[in-house]
Amino acid sequence: MTTTTLGVVMNGVTGRMGYRQHLVRSVLAINEQGGVPLSDGGRVLLDPVLVGRNEAKLADIAARHGLSRWTTDLDAALADPANVIYFDAQVTSARVPAVLRALDAGKHVYVEKPTAEKLEDARMLARRAQEAGVRSGVVQDKLFLPGLRKLKRLIDGGFFGRILSVRGEFGYWVFEGDWQPAQRPSWNYRAEDGGGIVLDMFPHWSYVMESLFGRVEAVTARAVTHIPVRWDENGQEYKATADDAAYGIFELEGGIIAQINSSWSVRVNRDELVEFQVDGTEGSAVAGLRGCKVQHRAMTPKPVWNPDLPAEYSFRDQWQEVPDNEPFDNGFKVQWEMFVRHILEDAPFPHDLASGARGVQLAELGLLSSAEGRRIEVPQL
Repeated sequence: MTTTTLGVVMNGVTGRMGYRQHLVRSVLAINEQGGVPLSDGGRVLLDPVLVGRNEAKLADIAARHGLSRWTTDLDAALADPANVIYFDAQVTSARVPAVLRALDAGKHVYVEKPTAEKLEDARMLARRAQEAGVRSGVVQDKLFLPGLRKLKRLIDGGFFGRILSVRGEFGYWVFEGDWQPAQRPSWNYRAEDGGGIVLDMFPHWSYVMESLFGRVEAVTARAVTHIPVRWDENGQEYKATADDAAYGIFELEGGIIAQINSSWSVRVNRDELVEFQVDGTEGSAVAGLRGCKVQHRAMTPKPVWNPDLPAEYSFRDQWQEVPDNEPFDNGFKVQWEMFVRHILEDAPFPHDLASGARGVQLAELGLLSSAEGRRIEVPQL
């Protein structure tokens, strides 16, 4: 059994997601477990080189985790033949030019979503990766959540019969930043910096719907900015130019209708920060980040509408919990392992830049639907 090392250029690790989910909980966690296991019994360790603009932050992260490789010179990191993968978790507005430099250097690329601000750029990246003959991957972490894994198990087992509809609720209240610090960076609320909940979340909903229920054929959306003024990381007031809530209706192949609300201006009154209710002819399910509850046709109570009397039972108690039946690892880490195996032994990996482009397409058409107040069909890419 052999152990090899793969160099990974990680751009954007000083940010929240790049640091917590990708560096600490994925790359470093993979090394702590002894590397990515391969089909021949070998293992692959990942050797990260941290890239960013802030020397002090990079040096601090490297020292904190005992890492020796960090730089503010992206081209130098890309020029090192030991570095095989380029990973990008920068702000969206900086992603396209950096990924192009990595493709020109012949690196396999793995990027956060959205892959670009505009569909034209997202499709161009997918085309350039194919022309360069390298492997590409896009983070599509929601598919690896325990709740959605259980939901997929139900779908594969035919639990729902014919699926009729999907209702999704996502979001929480992000503090404005004046009297309590905001939980999200200020660029999220500036359209000129690639912010906005549509561009952030519609790519997620695109791959979730496509992978679980079917291709999106049409979208009707309303994007709004509920909170017009916020305060940034330095306590400075600024105008929010990007949408902080979006209400979407998605028509899927097979006649399934999905309604998904996304908001950073909503207070949570549900079991988890994201929940999907799926209703079918034979049963229904409600899936969140970790949990999943079901109600089969044979076990569906007979509700009676009587507004003059209080309910004598809890509707939530009429559902059954789906068991885990398997261990669930960190979804980001699982996808990193899949991408490494995709590069080294051609293991399946459907989450490529073409898939990422379809997510950008849905966001772009959702914003167009909102601006023009109409239903828009989604062309097949």
